Amino acid sequence: MKFNFKRFLKYFLSVLLVLFLVFIGYFFIGNPKQAEEITWGVNFSQKHAEKLGLDWKENYLALMDDLEAKRIKIAAHWDLLEPKIGGYNFEDLDWQIEKTEKRGVKIILVIGMKTPRWPECHIPGWAKNLSKEKQQEKILEMLEKIVLRYRDRASILAWQVENEPFFPFGECPWRDKKFLKKEIELVKSLDLERPVIISDTGELSFWTRAARYGDIIGITMYKKVYSPELRSYIPLPYPPVFYWRKTLLINKIFKREVICVELQAEPWGPALLYESPLEEQKKTMNLEEFRKNIAFAKKTGLDEFYLWGAEWWYWMKEKNNESETWEEAKKLF
Repeated sequence: MKFNFKRFLKYFLSVLLVLFLVFIGYFFIGNPKQAEEITWGVNFSQKHAEKLGLDWKENYLALMDDLEAKRIKIAAHWDLLEPKIGGYNFEDLDWQIEKTEKRGVKIILVIGMKTPRWPECHIPGWAKNLSKEKQQEKILEMLEKIVLRYRDRASILAWQVENEPFFPFGECPWRDKKFLKKEIELVKSLDLERPVIISDTGELSFWTRAARYGDIIGITMYKKVYSPELRSYIPLPYPPVFYWRKTLLINKIFKREVICVELQAEPWGPALLYESPLEEQKKTMNLEEFRKNIAFAKKTGLDEFYLWGAEWWYWMKEKNNESETWEEAKKLF
């Protein structure tokens, strides 16, 4: 029988079309049921607050005493914890954890080389020229000290090991899945009780790799970003059901819980916040956009969100005399 290329191509394209329509129908059409009860938290980075010119301690206390947040995801940056080789400084992180415990606030502690906020990989100066193997050895030493120091603290809900370890974002010297597994195994061997969270991009992944490693999957959720390639702002097209359907698959196949550890609630522009004019910042985040993102999150069916931008709300209130976003966020807590 003679091979008919045109017939084969027509069949192949028909199959692709069907698969595409199935994909669109499953991930882009539908309305998830809103969770009956939603837990709201915030992200916090001491380093980021300082770069915004804030008193980071006042900012941190305001999250609990004024905003009344009951959940905080704290970035434990390596360069702040070990500014000199072997010379650990836990004073600031101790202070943060002690203040949450006095107020009954719960913490997700992000640990590792890659933790939230630019440049993502917060490597101490002394460690930048070490070999990959030596860097990994020092990272494991740091993780052990952190977990042993805080594993008996009631405020710690979970350990997030690294931040989006599969996503190539930030100024990082390497990515290593085998080493990530070593990190997780170490943390679990030191703390048998708490779960390990592995985070992943909410938009550009199906979270399956994260589900193979973590007990809980932490995702990001962004609605409007700046594209350096296109030199323009881009509204992301994903509807709420996109996140919900992926969550259902992770629940069913991997038996893993999915939470949003990074919900966009601050600007994403062509420059870092502390280098960006206020008018530029407001192109991607203002009171209207904040409300839209909260409403969108509620429609996804997920029941736990950590808002990304609490330092910025405080900066807007304290440095720019614009407290509308801070006051709007209060309503959530």
